[in-house]
Amino acid sequence: MSQPQEKSSATNPTPRNLTPAMERYLEVKRQNPGSILLFRMGDFYELFFEDAVVSSKVLGLTLTSRDKGSPNPIPMAGFPYHALEGYLRKLIVAGHRVAVCEQMEDPKLAKGMIKREVTQVVTPGTLTDEALLDPRESNFLASIWPSRSGSVGLAWLEVSTGRFVTTDLEPAQLADELARIRPSECLYPEHLTNDERLRPLFARSDLLATSRAPWCWAEESCRTALLKHFGTTTLEGFDIDGNLAGVTAAGALLEYVQEMQKSSLAHISRLELYRRGTSLIIDEATRASLELTRTIREGKRDNSLLSVLDETVSPMGARLLTDWLSNPLTNIGAINRRLDAVEELTCDTMFCRDLREILAETYDLQRLTAKIATGRASPRDLGSLTHSLALLPKLKAKLAGRQSVLLQLLEADLDLNAEIRSVIDATLVDEPPLLTTEGGVIRPGFNATLDELRDLARGGKEWIARYQAKESERLGLPNLKVGFNKVFGYYLEVTAAQAAKIPPEYIRKQTLKNQERFITPELKEYEDKVLRAEERAISLEQELFAALRARVAATTTRLKQTADVLSEVDVLAALATLAVNQGYCRPELTEEPILDIREGRHPVLDKLMPSGSFVPNDVRLGQRSPVAPRQESRTSIDVQSSSGTQPKPGAHAAAIAPIEAEVAAASSAIVSRSETATNSGRVQLITGPNMAGKSTYIRQAALLTIMAQMGSFIPASEARIGIADRIFARVGASDELSKGQSTFMVEMTETARILNSASDRSLVILDEIGRGTSTYDGISLAWAVTEFLHDQIRCRTLFATHYHELTELTKTLPETSNWNVAIREHGDDIVFLHKIVEGPADKSYGIHVAKIAGLPRDVIERAQVILAQLESDHVDESGKVKIPDRKTKSCDRQLSLFIEPEHPVIEKLKSLDIEQLTPIAALQKLNELRESLAK
Repeated sequence: MSQPQEKSSATNPTPRNLTPAMERYLEVKRQNPGSILLFRMGDFYELFFEDAVVSSKVLGLTLTSRDKGSPNPIPMAGFPYHALEGYLRKLIVAGHRVAVCEQMEDPKLAKGMIKREVTQVVTPGTLTDEALLDPRESNFLASIWPSRSGSVGLAWLEVSTGRFVTTDLEPAQLADELARIRPSECLYPEHLTNDERLRPLFARSDLLATSRAPWCWAEESCRTALLKHFGTTTLEGFDIDGNLAGVTAAGALLEYVQEMQKSSLAHISRLELYRRGTSLIIDEATRASLELTRTIREGKRDNSLLSVLDETVSPMGARLLTDWLSNPLTNIGAINRRLDAVEELTCDTMFCRDLREILAETYDLQRLTAKIATGRASPRDLGSLTHSLALLPKLKAKLAGRQSVLLQLLEADLDLNAEIRSVIDATLVDEPPLLTTEGGVIRPGFNATLDELRDLARGGKEWIARYQAKESERLGLPNLKVGFNKVFGYYLEVTAAQAAKIPPEYIRKQTLKNQERFITPELKEYEDKVLRAEERAISLEQELFAALRARVAATTTRLKQTADVLSEVDVLAALATLAVNQGYCRPELTEEPILDIREGRHPVLDKLMPSGSFVPNDVRLGQRSPVAPRQESRTSIDVQSSSGTQPKPGAHAAAIAPIEAEVAAASSAIVSRSETATNSGRVQLITGPNMAGKSTYIRQAALLTIMAQMGSFIPASEARIGIADRIFARVGASDELSKGQSTFMVEMTETARILNSASDRSLVILDEIGRGTSTYDGISLAWAVTEFLHDQIRCRTLFATHYHELTELTKTLPETSNWNVAIREHGDDIVFLHKIVEGPADKSYGIHVAKIAGLPRDVIERAQVILAQLESDHVDESGKVKIPDRKTKSCDRQLSLFIEPEHPVIEKLKSLDIEQLTPIAALQKLNELRESLAK
């Protein structure tokens, strides 16, 4: 959606009716068009005019009015200042930009109207407060610049951590990158709204699209803004060509953040250049199909591959794990460095556990550092920082002497920041309060002047306690007490009955229902000393804390480096923990076009299903030398009958029971056959019924490849995986009505993309290509697609299909092999073995699956007859499909296909008088009938 525009309000008062505060409100509102303005007035944030009307609905506030007696009362709503975070979150979730206008001076010290300024403008992409962010998710702001040269500049920034990246793309690549980054807000030039290259932006419903004026995209000013911010004369130090379109996108993004944040952005210390060639490319449709970070149906993290892999113990590690999963590597050396580190951690589980215990105690240093650099850190934030820094020496000692190169590098890069930790410890108390206004932030003994003021305030309070005791005794009033409020300070309070004993030097200040309150000159004198000392002490503490925060902010670069090291150690330890807990193996990476995985398991289902219940399968594409037979198989059978997911007790269960021994024997034979094959070619055709596991099998192959290239162990007994440059998944389909595309059109568009983009190093998984059209059209398309992948692209391909005709392709395509999902039949029942074996499927078993799904018995029986007819002779003399005749009963409900004359044996049975037959005579009759049937 586009940036909201400021609405005019008919309720605006004329200038002569405005108070100074309302004049300032309207001035600030004009400076922040399109934003809901939260205007601090005392202990409340107030909203006026249209903002009040809109916010009252979003926030559930009572809508009232200012100047009710005037001809044009002003709509008004508000909420307490301490509730800002909750209300701010609701406004952002509702898609609004919010400008927060604060009081910039103490009302007690202000002369005239209190100075008010906007301290931040909050949008979905510029959030920095922890309360508004998911700690385990990155929150990116993106920027798109369609350049005159035809390329598209894309930049993205996480304001809460300072990570800043840019790149240049072909227009066709933009949708995939937006799907990978998943920004919550994206900037674009409003004068190019109709540019075709921006279509992927407006097609997304999960982000706020914010337009910016044309002058925000002036190439020279954008480049200058970057140079000024980084304090350089060129961007070459970041390995970036200053003429890239991505530089313009980055400069426009930086100026937007500066405008919104209105604070230092020192934590944004470098600009990274993203190169697509260094990462495994995964397009938008494939990410969705494989459910890498979000499930398709609910769009949630739960039950995605990411949720299964995430064993991290810190928010920093969780965010980095998402980045690794979204950007698997293509460089074998870099992958193996990660795998070496994971392997070392798996071999020393005590070491791994110790690392995780330390990391679990650290705070989110990345976001803490950003808060410090932007001047938003509280005393408690600095306390959290020093607590985390105190853990680093122990962590560094644990990492020392490791064998893997990556762990050695991380240990070397782990900056203990001992000096800044020492400064914080010397300045702050051990458990600092949240706000400096509360006092008690600075450690006693740090500043002599502060200690004197504290002593004075403390001494004054002690005097007041003594004064209370003295007056109580002098006047004979044991219940006399000293109180305090903000209206008239300290006072003496007695009951109304005791007021007669009050001496004349007492000055009556307030009369309540049962109490009388008085002040004395002596009390007011010491009150002045106490209050002035407390105010001066708090003011000095604020100054000292601001100086400390600025000093810590000067070490931002070092703190960020430390945070990055901690996040990487966390991810490596998490992957090692997962590998140990789930029984994963280390994959062997190679440049050969091969995919050889033994006893592989789907990582999500393997973890979510009961232990040992998922049936493992081999994946073999390309050539491999034979392996020695294994002594044990991890195979387990998931029995599913054609009568339902769980066999019911009774006759059907008894019928299924004899199958189980056959199933176990068949599975053993399947495993034995699978071990002998060594060359399966580049293209696998997998046939078999729905629900048997074809889609799970091909998805599993893609997921294990991604896991291997991100540097993770994988659920298998062994694996040799050739590096893929791209992974394509054409699995499942849905209408895209918003784009005017049917299921079949979506399917063909995605298939076209694969055929036009894949290389011989790619991995392609396809599921049911061509099913959205007529049978012959579908077979023809699937056939031609397979030939093209085999002959032209020559990539590794797993193709699951119901078109049994495609199994004939192995006769003409030498690098193609047939595989099927093993099935066992027993009468009318079938058992899915979920095991992939060589050879084509002999049947589709569609009717059996329909029976499992619960179709009425009449429909199943009718379908069986039609199938038999079609399989035997399905075309008449004219070329039309022959369908068996239907016969119905008087109730018009179809019960059978054909009404045949009753059999003579049945007629004889009906004519028998059973009541007159003796048992011997009945046996004789039965023998006669049997003999007649045998003739």
